[in-house]
Parts: sequence; structure tokens; C-alpha cells
Amino acid sequence: MSCATIISPIEVLSVDDLGRRRDWSDEEKVRIVEESLQGFRQGSVTARRYGLSRSLLTRWRREYRSGLLSSSATTGFVPLTISPPAAASCEVASRPRFEDDMTIEIGLPNGRRLTIPASLDPTILARLLPVVDGS
Repeated sequence: MSCATIISPIEVLSVDDLGRRRDWSDEEKVRIVEESLQGFRQGSVTARRYGLSRSLLTRWRREYRSGLLSSSATTGFVPLTISPPAAASCEVASRPRFEDDMTIEIGLPNGRRLTIPASLDPTILARLLPVVDGS
């Protein structure tokens, strides 16, 4: 029995043995998804480059297209255009124009467009935008 070796039933795992799981920030996900959408059949190449599975990248792409995946840089400002009032008929043209006649058109990140009167109370607009911007 003196030549028998004792094997410990306890196995020690190091931190490096935890696998490939990684927490990606939304900014990194958006950057990777936008890179994968640059050309024809770039999904597989991009997934390999970052060590992702194609199914995970496909899920990120779906979330990106539906507006669920966005970075803080992309949700900051959106393009704003102020359009002049529409051409009025003779009956409407006879009354004086006020600022109430002006409208503001807002293009939202999800592709919807919102046209509101310029006189709309900002607190109402602040409550309205998250509802309209949501899916």
C-alpha cells in the first residue's frame, strides 16, 4: 500500500475555467450588430470575429430592428423638422395666422412620425413621447 497514490475527490476550478459567457453592454451590442449589417452575409463573419454564436447575433439583430436594443448614444437626439402650415382654403386664409397654426413633426427612432401643434404643452409632450416611441 505504500506505493498507492491518493487522488483527491475535490477538483479546483480556476476563474479562467468559467466558460465564454460575457456581459456585453448595449453600446457594444449595437456596434457589433451595425457592423454585421454592413454587407451581404456579414453575420457569420462578425459572429466569429467576436466569438459569438450566430444565434445570439441573430437575436441581437432582431432586438435592434424592433427597437429593444439601443445604446444611449442612439437615443439622445432625433432629427426635428418644422414644417410650415398646410395651404389653407380661402375661408381659413381670411383669418389671421397665429403661432397656434404651426406644427412640429418629430421623427422617432422606431420610424414613426409624430405631428403636433407648436402650442402643445411640453409636459403633455413629455408624457406622450414614451408611449408613441414604444412598440
